[in-house]
Amino acid sequence: MPNSSSLTHFLLLALADRRELQLLHFWLFLAISLAALLANGLILSAVACDHHLHTPMGFFLLNLSLTDLGCICTTVPKAMHNSLWDTTTISYMGCAAQLFFFFFFISAEFSLLTIMCYDRYVAICKPLHYGTLLGSRACAHMATAAWATGFFNSLLHTANTFSLPLCQGNALGQFFCEIPHILKLSCSHSGYLREIGLIVISACLGFGCFIFIVFSYVQIFKAVLRIPSQQGRHKAFSTCLPHLAVVSLSLSTGTVEHLKPLSISSPSLDLIVSVLYSVVPPALNPLIYSLRNQELKDALKKLITGCFSEAINSPSACYGPH
Repeated sequence: MPNSSSLTHFLLLALADRRELQLLHFWLFLAISLAALLANGLILSAVACDHHLHTPMGFFLLNLSLTDLGCICTTVPKAMHNSLWDTTTISYMGCAAQLFFFFFFISAEFSLLTIMCYDRYVAICKPLHYGTLLGSRACAHMATAAWATGFFNSLLHTANTFSLPLCQGNALGQFFCEIPHILKLSCSHSGYLREIGLIVISACLGFGCFIFIVFSYVQIFKAVLRIPSQQGRHKAFSTCLPHLAVVSLSLSTGTVEHLKPLSISSPSLDLIVSVLYSVVPPALNPLIYSLRNQELKDALKKLITGCFSEAINSPSACYGPH
């Protein structure tokens, strides 16, 4: 068996054995990628161009769109390439880079989702303190903390995982480089337990964020129930409940994938769980967190209408007024 010093590449999990199904997976991932790129690109353009969206929530939506794009672009293109060209290989350094960037973006995203929940809590439950608690400097500090947390968390896990000696082959039972499947190749019991310990710590921190999110939404729901307008209550619930559902899906499937016992592991189960936490939430976030925002929808309509109506006479209209 090769050790980590002689490994030059890994073998990823083939999404299907039949060529027709491989091409079907390619077109499916292509559709998801294009939808995510279009939705997040529109959100970035709208927030940057419309001064009505220069708010704390708009600022956090912009950062969330960047993490969504990062998550999709880190894992999906390689899976598309492998399905199209009927290959499963990824280089050793490519695998390390993919693991680092995916963990970086997914960790930063969960931190941003927690911050966005705090933003809604303050806006609904403490509106008189909103300007003080979420001023421009405070928002910048929170966003910086989210990105920094993602960076250092990813750096710690990537460095520890790829420092382990690997002597169980080079076949990964996943369509992208993921920590549990790399750990299966390790022949260092102490290193394996060290990384599992780091994963448990990360999971506990994520669970702490989830408890904070649930607590905040409970307070939000209490405040919403006091709203006399039934339409206002419906709007608040229809916005908050999908938020909570996506966060729950992402955290629960991510925790299961990284901490489930090896005895219940199977390629099909691993594939489904990984797609549920790595592809589905970033693809749904633009719809749930952004396109349900009336101000953002108005800005998008204005942006798209301006681009189509003035593209010939004034191409710069797409970039907003100077």
